[in-house]
Amino acid sequence: MRTVVVDACWRGEPGTGSPTAVVEGDLTDAERARVPGDLGVSHAVFVDRTEPVVGLRFFTRAGELPACGHGTLAALAVLEAWDGRDEWRLRTAGREFLGGTTAEGPWFDAGLTRYRVPSVEDTAPVLAALGVEPAGPVHAAGTARERLLVPVGPDRLGPLVPDFAALAAACDAANLLGCFVYAPTGVRRFDARMFAPSIGVPEDAANANSTAALAGVLAAEGPVRVVVSMGESLGAPSRIRAEASPVETGASVRLSGRVGPPRVR
Repeated sequence: MRTVVVDACWRGEPGTGSPTAVVEGDLTDAERARVPGDLGVSHAVFVDRTEPVVGLRFFTRAGELPACGHGTLAALAVLEAWDGRDEWRLRTAGREFLGGTTAEGPWFDAGLTRYRVPSVEDTAPVLAALGVEPAGPVHAAGTARERLLVPVGPDRLGPLVPDFAALAAACDAANLLGCFVYAPTGVRRFDARMFAPSIGVPEDAANANSTAALAGVLAAEGPVRVVVSMGESLGAPSRIRAEASPVETGASVRLSGRVGPPRVR
């Protein structure tokens, strides 16, 4: 087994980014689910290079995920070191897409983001568990499984202390991955926190697919470039970029972010 840990969505300084394991080797799914806990990371991505299209699978301690944006960025950075290439065709659960690396870091085609305004019945228990009143419209959005996007004022983001048991129950009842709470800090720049206790991640230091979801919602007004900063509350500041363009059924999104130097485990 070959294992590397990198800091995905890195800010260029030690202690920034979301530590993510990139693993190559023949493991059972139960063994894959143990890797994040064994290595002290929230997510692990498992790489299969036996075919021309590189396979990626993502696991937290709670089991497999259909997609993981910052895990994909981490895998691309490690693939560049392993293969000496700068572009790949990738395969995840039910999807093939392009990804690559540039001098500014990895990027990939995040696919189509769809979004909707959810019912009050679905959102009320989630918002109650968060303990926050939205500062604007709430959306359910995602490139794969939906998550709730909740805008708040900048002074409300840091002090949030969700009831994680209630939040997990409310998200499960509404078939939501979790809750992405965001606040504006500038023109198309946001601070955000992602809570996903249902998948074993009470709070995520970097969540690229939620950034894609937000960019998709904002692209309803036209092409947009979004920068999201996360992880301050966890002592692991991260930064994610997304470019989105509107299409007939949602928005087409490309994600990018820097990745820190590898640490072989």
